[in-house]
Amino acid sequence: MNLFFEESGDFKVGTVLSQAGEAYQVEMASGKRTKVKTKDVLLQYEKPSPAELLEQAKAVAADVDLDFLWEVAGEEEFGFAELGLEYFGHAPLAAEAAGLILSLHSAPVYFYKKGRGRYKAAPEASLKAALTGIEKKKQQALVQAAYVEELKQNILPASMQPLVLQLLFKPDKNTIEYKALEAACNELHTTPQRLMLAVGGVAAPKDLHLSKFLFENFPKGAGFPSVPVPGVTAKLPQAEVAAFSIDDVTTTEIDDAFSVQTLPDGMVVVGIHIAAPGLGIRPDDVIDKMARQRMSTVYMPGDKITMLPDEIVDAFTLAEGTTCPALSLYATLDPKADWAVVDTVTRAELVPIANNLRHNQLDDLVNEETLASGEGEYPHKADLAVLWQWAQQLEQGRMKKREAFGLKPEQNNRVDFNFYVEDDVVTVLRRKRGAPLDKIVAELMIFANSTWGKLLHDHGVPGIYRAQGGGNGNGWAAKMAVRMVTHAAPHQGLGVDQYAWSTSPLRRYTDLVNQWQILACAEHGVTAPLVAPFKPRDANLFAIVSAFDAAYAAYGDFQSNMERYWCLRWLSQENARQVEAVVLKDEILRLVDIPLVIKLPGMPSVARGAQVKLDLLRWDEVDLTIEARLLEIAAAPEGAAGEHDGEQDEEDQGGETPGEAVEPADPAAETQLAETTAESDSVSS
Repeated sequence: MNLFFEESGDFKVGTVLSQAGEAYQVEMASGKRTKVKTKDVLLQYEKPSPAELLEQAKAVAADVDLDFLWEVAGEEEFGFAELGLEYFGHAPLAAEAAGLILSLHSAPVYFYKKGRGRYKAAPEASLKAALTGIEKKKQQALVQAAYVEELKQNILPASMQPLVLQLLFKPDKNTIEYKALEAACNELHTTPQRLMLAVGGVAAPKDLHLSKFLFENFPKGAGFPSVPVPGVTAKLPQAEVAAFSIDDVTTTEIDDAFSVQTLPDGMVVVGIHIAAPGLGIRPDDVIDKMARQRMSTVYMPGDKITMLPDEIVDAFTLAEGTTCPALSLYATLDPKADWAVVDTVTRAELVPIANNLRHNQLDDLVNEETLASGEGEYPHKADLAVLWQWAQQLEQGRMKKREAFGLKPEQNNRVDFNFYVEDDVVTVLRRKRGAPLDKIVAELMIFANSTWGKLLHDHGVPGIYRAQGGGNGNGWAAKMAVRMVTHAAPHQGLGVDQYAWSTSPLRRYTDLVNQWQILACAEHGVTAPLVAPFKPRDANLFAIVSAFDAAYAAYGDFQSNMERYWCLRWLSQENARQVEAVVLKDEILRLVDIPLVIKLPGMPSVARGAQVKLDLLRWDEVDLTIEARLLEIAAAPEGAAGEHDGEQDEEDQGGETPGEAVEPADPAAETQLAETTAESDSVSS
């Protein structure tokens, strides 16, 4: 006797060897033996053989007309034998019965399974809906297949063109467009990004990286709605100064300028003048909401996405030849007492801007030697000499404070790299950090941010501070991580007791918030806590800190990626193959000519700062990866392997390039793959 039975959702045949109670011992056609329960047996028959029956049953099932079978079945539940009698017009033979079972089982759209060998015909409405769905899927499959063929021929289907970014960065995996893209990538052994580049969905790797950032951070686009330019309603006194700024040639958001006055008694008054959009923009107005949504200007080599509309920037930037509303900090200095600060005054006023000095015009003229000798002629020569003297004293004071915090002196051997991009041709220029002009701007900005941070604290007005050191956490790195707080706290890495970002209100929202608070202190004095826009423990202020941290981190990652992209472009542009590199730590190296960091697995142990020669094998502008091999190791320069605290100094340079260096979240960030500045087309190493 032979059996046709169901096992684990599959139909099988075999010959009975024996029976014991409710089970059969069955030998399959393959020779394998198995135990079959009687409840799983659908047919018992003598002929044909199990293998022949299965072949005949499949042939019967292939000939069954499902539509006719559904009509015959009626509306009531039935067994396969009953339906077989109606369908075949006679009691079905073994092969016919088995074929009918296979047909019923393989057509769940037509027949619902109700039990072992029992079924019920689907209602007419359900059947029509299901068949319509099946037909739709067939048509979609044909369309999808056509899409796949077009993609394989490097043609972007028309319907996929408006969906390119969605497909790449946030796809709906149930759409035929995504399924087609995935199928084409599988057949071509490539990635969606590379395929979109090949078919023209994305023009170039640069556009791919930029599009991803915009898609994730500016889903409504990076443009601004048209808004009226706010005016300054307060009546401001005009300063009797001739202020000047120091920035890179590409800077348009000029936040800071300086002035120098010598008093009859020999005292010197240095003015630090900060653009004052806070006098025109008010909390919760339409411009404030736009700035708060962005939190910061986004920088990348050759381009930027501003925090404020151009017309707002133009109204408040400290442009040469204009008289601008500014928040001024005047420091009275005693040159005879090592430039000690005798007094400080903060006030809002109109400041005449005599000049916008540019690094590219002054770097060759202004250096430590010419400042010491008095050689050369350049604008504001005497003023710069005064500022240079004071900047050196400020730096010395910070270094002593760092040592009091238990930190080692700052490293002065870092290099800034400035990127300039024109018509997709990139130029990378090295500038040693700590040049006089850089140091003047950095030290005076640190002084202003620290002084205004103390002003807020002394008046009981909250602000947004950068703090480093003394934090909670396991290990030195955690304790030295930079964090943002709403109360005065030391920034040990900078060597100051408090540090409130206040000098970049055109390009950083935290600085605009602090400017509002400082203006309240300057105007209202002891009553400032009552009128300042943000009160102590203001939940809104905490929300700003949280949102700024998230946005700033995303913008920093993007800037790092774009700098890395342009470094790889530079390699292609210069046809660079054998290059010099410097060992940063262990397997991490940085090229000498550009700030491209490479990880070289298996790198032999070499002193930090040693120079090596590399052979660049290949690089990828899509993945931003590079492969290299070590050719030779040169001796480390004297002192290059010296220790380093690990925390990166935060110098508010005041311009876009070289910009403010940002303390990394990880104080040992120089061992990471990139150290980026926040507000410039430069990177520090």
